[in-house]
Amino acid sequence: MRGDAFSIDVAGQGFGQPAKRAALYTPEERARRDATRWTVVQGLLAPFQFLVFLVSLALVLRSLAWGEGAAAADASVVVKTLTLYAIMVTGSIWEKVVFGKWLFARAFFWEDVFSMLVIALHTTYLVMLLGHHGSFEQRMQIALAGYAAYVINAGQFLLKLRAARLEAAA
Repeated sequence: MRGDAFSIDVAGQGFGQPAKRAALYTPEERARRDATRWTVVQGLLAPFQFLVFLVSLALVLRSLAWGEGAAAADASVVVKTLTLYAIMVTGSIWEKVVFGKWLFARAFFWEDVFSMLVIALHTTYLVMLLGHHGSFEQRMQIALAGYAAYVINAGQFLLKLRAARLEAAA
C-alpha cells in the first residue's frame, strides 16, 4: 500500500492531489503507547505467536499429507489458539490504554475487524475439537483457514507498524 492515494475534490484541494491521511497516533496517544508495558507485551507475544504458527502449520500439513501425528497437530492448533487469545486480550488492553477503547480504535479499526474473523475461525476449530464435530480433516481445514486469515491479519499489523515508524521518522 502506498501513501499517495488520490483524493476526491471535496475539500477543494483539486483532483490528482495526494490525499491527506490522519496521523496514526496523536502526540498524546504516541506518549501513552511508548509509556505502557503493554507495548512490550505485544512486541514479545507477536513473534512468539508467529513461531507457534510455523510449528503448528508444519504439524498440520504433515498430518494431512502423511496421515501421522494427528494428536500433535490438534495439540499445536490448541496452543496456537490459546496464544491468539492471549495476544487479543493483551492487545485490547493496549488499545484501551493508548486509544481509550477496548477494540476498534480509529487507528486499528480494520485490523481489529479482520482479527474477529481470525478468532472466529480458531474458535470454530476448538468447538469442533471439543464437541467432537466433523472429521480430523474438516478440523484441519478450519485450522488452515484460520491460519490463512492470521497471515493476512499479521500482514495488516506489519503494515501499521511500518506506517508508525515512517510517521515517527517524518
